[in-house]
Amino acid sequence: MSSPDPRRGARRRPSRAVGFTLIELLVVIAIIGVLVALLLPAVQSAREAARRSRCLNNLRQMGIALHGYHDSARSFPPGGWLRRPGEPTMRWLAWSALLLPNLEQSALYNGLNLAVPFNHHANTTAAATVLEVYLCPSSRREDDRVDGRGACDYGGMYGERITSPNNPPKGAMLYDRAFPIAAIRDGTSQTIFIAEDSAWGDGQWLYARNVFDQAFAINRAPGFENDLRSDHPGGAQALFGDGSARFLRETIALRPLAALCTRAGGEIVSADQY
Repeated sequence: MSSPDPRRGARRRPSRAVGFTLIELLVVIAIIGVLVALLLPAVQSAREAARRSRCLNNLRQMGIALHGYHDSARSFPPGGWLRRPGEPTMRWLAWSALLLPNLEQSALYNGLNLAVPFNHHANTTAAATVLEVYLCPSSRREDDRVDGRGACDYGGMYGERITSPNNPPKGAMLYDRAFPIAAIRDGTSQTIFIAEDSAWGDGQWLYARNVFDQAFAINRAPGFENDLRSDHPGGAQALFGDGSARFLRETIALRPLAALCTRAGGEIVSADQY
């Protein structure tokens, strides 16, 4: 006689459904939210650091171009050619256009007619070219063109109006004046030539209004276009005459800032001051 199967008649335990309860799902979502909140600032900071590095590289390229220009012309470029002696017409041709051959843009330069004003129809096609070297990656600019011409987020240093609003221009890049390196008596490592000017909504690489004279602290004059300003947090970047590009903290005192904006003021500014 066979023994009864012990499994017969045994009650089966109900199987438990595999999955998340609502509470567990909410906990997971909360953890993910916390992780995103912790990581997002770090990601944003890393992205801004990369953009700032690219901006510095733009300025360094301009520095190489400045010295290439000096090697051939025996002077740095002016802030812009407005009118040559004896010429009846204002041309308003910017330093940034004069640097093109030294930025590997000879074809574009040759496509410009520098004998006519910047906004002449002969320059329409060439002027529409967007040049990455003249655009800061952190810029909040909505369009890379202004009035149909390529934009520029950098300005030549015309001087300063911090110590006196009626100062004559003392910078390294003036209109219709080109300085040899010997005229930069403060030393090229002590003199800003080009700097960020992101508030200048009319900035164009062909139009010679992309120069400025510093009147306020860095990033401290909202809506004032003609000043050293960037979309980088904490300061702005500048190219010095020796070809070095540096980040200037917005906490720099006004006197040292004014000194860096002049070519022959006799001041010495140490790196720890900016």
